[in-house]
Amino acid sequence: MRVSPDLTRIGGETRSGRALFAVPLALILAVTLSDLTAPPSVHLGPFLIAAPAITASFAGAGGTAVIGALAVAAQIVIGALHGGLMTANHQAQLVALIAISGLVTSFRYVTDRHRRRLGQVRSVAVAAQEVLLRPLPERIGELRIASLYLAADEEAQIGGDLYAAVRTEGATRLVIGDVRGKGLAAIGDAAVLIGAFRGSAYRNLSLPGIAAHMGNAMCWNWYHLGGEERYFLESFVTAVVLDIYDDGPVTGMVNCGHPPPLLLHKGVVATLEVGEPAVPLGLEVSSEGDYQVEMFRFEYGDLLVLHTDGVNEARDESGAFYPLPERLAGWKGGSPQSLVDFLHADLLRHTGGVVNDDAAIVVIARCA
Repeated sequence: MRVSPDLTRIGGETRSGRALFAVPLALILAVTLSDLTAPPSVHLGPFLIAAPAITASFAGAGGTAVIGALAVAAQIVIGALHGGLMTANHQAQLVALIAISGLVTSFRYVTDRHRRRLGQVRSVAVAAQEVLLRPLPERIGELRIASLYLAADEEAQIGGDLYAAVRTEGATRLVIGDVRGKGLAAIGDAAVLIGAFRGSAYRNLSLPGIAAHMGNAMCWNWYHLGGEERYFLESFVTAVVLDIYDDGPVTGMVNCGHPPPLLLHKGVVATLEVGEPAVPLGLEVSSEGDYQVEMFRFEYGDLLVLHTDGVNEARDESGAFYPLPERLAGWKGGSPQSLVDFLHADLLRHTGGVVNDDAAIVVIARCA
């Protein structure tokens, strides 16, 4: 995702922005003509200062300076045609107009420079976030995938929720997880978990082996990188790790305290509950034997919906949770992307347009 440039800077105005220059130009012309046709005792020249002030609200420092110079020129014309350019009154108006135009232009220049710096910082931040949470491919193996990420922090593209997918021999391997907390600390933990998942997945470890490796990576990170002991003791990650096999309509799953996926099969929604969910990752050092794989059917035409608790625990004004299974049951059908779009719009309607926790959704379809 790219950060949009500052469209109000000089050399970068949009067509509508350039059209707005007609407003201060018309104001300068109107004030000049009104002052010249008014009685000598009526002085309308001070209203010219409105022209650069208005320009600064939509144009850069250069455009503001040009309008300010035109306003000063109009003040000189008024004084010359009224025959009083050298009078104390006109000179005072001229000096005030020059001074205020200069101040407005200077403030606009400082604002533009701040916006450019902020834009550069945001560009770097977005690039770093995209490296961490790579967009899921629309097609991987025999699967079509669509995803959505809503960060609670308005200035961020990601937070403590995470997802990733890799190809292994004979299967597509996916993870979705939720780091306790949010902000920079949660983003760092998510980076560690995704790195551990990708590394272990490419080594073709078993699903229990991957879960153990990710949990131990979190423990290592929390205990060996310094910080408050209380944070270590209270930190954990819920996650679901899946293998969707190529040679049969089944998927293997290890659930580590995460909200269970939902399966949409012929219009009927089923919750993929495991018999023995494992504890969240990072609470303790673990081994492969601490995790158990459970198998579920996942046929052609089905949709598998992975999500974090930021979705099903999103509240409306009355405090009611978002009814994800009911919303899925009422969906009219279509592609994974159309379902993601539907849930995105519906979730924002439910919450009034703002999410209070990071939320992630991944929709998967098996295709021929």
